[in-house]
Amino acid sequence: MKEISITKANGEITIALSGRIDSNNARDIESEATAAVPERSSAAVVIDMENLEYISSAGLRVILRLKKNNSNLRLINVSTEVYDILDMTGFTEMMPVEKAYRVVSIEGCEEIGRGANGTIYRIDKDNVVKVYNNADALADIQHEREVAKLALILGIPTAISYDVVKVGQSYGSVFELLNARSFSKILSTEPDRFDWCVKEYVEMLKKIHSTVVPKGKLPDMKETVVSWARFMKDYLPKESGDKLLALVEAVPHDDHMIHGDYHTKNLELQSDEVLLIDMDTLAVGHPVFELASIFNAFIGFSELNHEIIKKFQGFNFETGNAFWRASLAAYLGTDKEEIIRKVEDKARIIGYTRLLRRSIRRGGLESETGKVEIEHWTKELIELLSRTDSLLFTRNEFEIEAANDNLPLVLSFMEKHLEELDCSPKTQMQINVAVEEIFVNIANYAYYPGHGKTIIRVEPLSNPKSITITLIDEGKPFDPTKKPDPDIMLSANDREIGGLGIFMTKKIMDEVNYVYLDGQNILTMKKFFV
Repeated sequence: MKEISITKANGEITIALSGRIDSNNARDIESEATAAVPERSSAAVVIDMENLEYISSAGLRVILRLKKNNSNLRLINVSTEVYDILDMTGFTEMMPVEKAYRVVSIEGCEEIGRGANGTIYRIDKDNVVKVYNNADALADIQHEREVAKLALILGIPTAISYDVVKVGQSYGSVFELLNARSFSKILSTEPDRFDWCVKEYVEMLKKIHSTVVPKGKLPDMKETVVSWARFMKDYLPKESGDKLLALVEAVPHDDHMIHGDYHTKNLELQSDEVLLIDMDTLAVGHPVFELASIFNAFIGFSELNHEIIKKFQGFNFETGNAFWRASLAAYLGTDKEEIIRKVEDKARIIGYTRLLRRSIRRGGLESETGKVEIEHWTKELIELLSRTDSLLFTRNEFEIEAANDNLPLVLSFMEKHLEELDCSPKTQMQINVAVEEIFVNIANYAYYPGHGKTIIRVEPLSNPKSITITLIDEGKPFDPTKKPDPDIMLSANDREIGGLGIFMTKKIMDEVNYVYLDGQNILTMKKFFV
C-alpha cells in the first residue's frame, strides 16, 4: 500500500497518509508532500490520517515542517493511538487535530428524546446517543459538553457525554443512561404515576430556576426573544408589534438558569435518580421564557394537530394539556385559576411569537396548512397582547380573603414552601409565627369594618440561602415597623396588652420593611437560613 496520496479540489489540498511513517520512509513522504504543497501557500492543507497506524518522531518532524510552511494545515480522522502521541508531544496545541470517530448506526433504535438541535436514541440498554441535526456539529457538541459540565458543577443532575461518534452524515454524543426511562415513556405507559411525574418535573424546574449562573457563562434568552419580537413587527398590526417588542424589552435581565427545551422527553429516570438531558439550549433569563417553551411542547405545536404530540411525546393531547396545567399550578404554588390563567397568557405570548417566526421562516405562508396555523396563532397573539400589560409574574403567590378563619390556609401555604427549602423546624416555626402575626393584624384592622384580600408572596433565594415573604393589602395605610416596641422589662401589672406580635416579628425576621405604594400596604420580611 502506498503510504501517501494527494488530491486537490476546491482550493484545498488533501494529503492522505496510511500504514506507518517512520525513519525508513519519512524522507520520501516529505519530498512528495512538499512538492504538492507550494511553500508559504495560502491554500488549506488537510492531512487525512484515517488509515495511519503508526507515526514516529521522524514522521512528526515531517508534519511540523509542513505546518511551518503552511499555516492553514490541519489533521483529520486521527486514530486514538496516533492522537495520544500528537497530544503527548504538544501537536494538538499547535494545529487543529480532529480525532477519528467511531461509527454508530441508529437503525431500529428507539427514539427517546427530540429537541431543537437533535434527536436522542437508545443504542443499547446502557447508552444513548444524541444525533445532531447540523451535519457540521462538532462545535455544537463541544458547546453542549461545556454547558452540561457547568450545570453539573452548579448542582443540576445531568449526564455528561463520554464519547463523540459519527452517525450517518452527522455526529453524535454518547451518554451512559443505564435502563433510563423518559418521563414521556412513564406518562404513556403508567398513567397512575401522573401526579408523581408532575411533582418531580416541577421540583427539577424549580431547581433549575433557583440556580444562579456566573456572568457570561450562558447566553441570555432575552436577547433571542427580542430578536423574535423584532421579526414579528413586519407581520403584526403596528400597535400589536410595538407592544410585543415593548413587553419583551421590559423583562429585566436575570442570571438564573433556564433549560430552554424543558419537556418530559428531556427528563430521565435512572434507577431512582431524575436526570436532565439535552443541555445545548441552556441559557439564563426570566422564567416566562421557559414557560413559553413548555407551553409549546405540550400545547402550542399540537394545538391544531393533536397527532403531533402523540408522535413527539408518545401520549395524547389531553394528557399533554393536563400535564401542562398541573405543572403550572404546582410551579406557581397555587390552584387559583385566575392566577394560573394570567401566567399562562404571558407564556402563550412568547410561545406564539416563537411559533409564528418559525413557521414564517420555514415557508408557512406558502402552504395551506401553514396559512391556517399562522392565522390562528396571529389571532391569538393579538388578542392576548390587547389585555396584557406585563410579561412578569411571581411564582409562589397566594391571594386570600383577609379573615382570621383563613389563617390555617395561609399557614398550610407557608409550610408547603418551607418544606421545600430544607430549613430547620425551628426556623419554620419562627417564620410561621411572623406570618401569622402580620396576617392576623391585616385581618383585624386593615379593612375594618369591611373586608378585603391579602396577597402572600414567597421568594426563596439560594445564594445566600434565605426566604423573602411579602404581604400586600389594600386596606388603611399602616406602617407596623414604626410602632414602638413594648418595654419588656416592665412587670406584668405594668405591661400593656398587645403590641407583642409586631415586636416578635421584628425580632424573628432578619429584615422587615414597609412601603405604601399605589394604594397598597406592602410589608416585606426576610429570613436567612444559618
